[in-house]
Amino acid sequence: MTDEPGPAARTPAELLRRRVADDPARPLVTFYDDATGERVELSARTFDNWVAKTANLLVDEFGAGPGGVEHAVLVLPEHWQSAVWLMACWSAGVAVRVVDPADPLADVEPPDAPYLLAVAEEALADVLDGSPLGADADEIVGLSLHALGGPLSAAPPGVTDYAVEVRAHGDRFRPPAGAGPDTLALSVTKDTLTADELVGAAARFAAKWALDSQDRLFVAMSFATLDGLLASLLAPLVSGASVIIQRNFDKTLLDRRLTLEHVTAVVGAPGGNDATGSVRRLT
Repeated sequence: MTDEPGPAARTPAELLRRRVADDPARPLVTFYDDATGERVELSARTFDNWVAKTANLLVDEFGAGPGGVEHAVLVLPEHWQSAVWLMACWSAGVAVRVVDPADPLADVEPPDAPYLLAVAEEALADVLDGSPLGADADEIVGLSLHALGGPLSAAPPGVTDYAVEVRAHGDRFRPPAGAGPDTLALSVTKDTLTADELVGAAARFAAKWALDSQDRLFVAMSFATLDGLLASLLAPLVSGASVIIQRNFDKTLLDRRLTLEHVTAVVGAPGGNDATGSVRRLT
């Protein structure tokens, strides 16, 4: 059976707080990058600390949140830091749109309202070189996504280096007034969802695939899709499961990884006779 969120869990931030209170030490997110050999594992408490620091950075340095900069565009790949940024934005009451760095960035229409832009270092040049996203952004933050938390190799003028600036911010965060269930949380394709609607979508996803606190969910999906976000972060929070986020997926490593990580369900990675991207339960 899937554990449904209690009445108080109507926002992603509340889901995370419940997870930290219930099971702070167990792994929440494990990240692999097969191009670099990187593996990072974060407990719920460690993930929450990163979220708090990032949310404090958003509010204190950029005036993000209700009544300020209420939108963010994240040009970020599947990565544990991308998951941190998503949760930090939702905690601060900031609506998010995720753009895959591999997409043609010159074709991406910026929001109509003031917005903050967070960009992986690999996409910074494209964003700064004539892209409407870079030209119209109120603030631009660059993420090196370095395995050891290193800074950008070179921070261009006007770009805040996330790895450098986030360190000074506190690891406790109090959501601002106005950041609640009815706050706009996500814009994806042609749909927009409030925080409450996003939690509801995650609960339906978790129930459909019978996820629970014993599950280890392996995900190889883009964060630029609703299903990718639900599988990679929100459905695990709703259900109590933990998640393995995969980037630059090497199919030859799949079977060994499923065994080593005690994976119970797979989504977005082909296996057996299922290459559809649907959740596949492992026996």
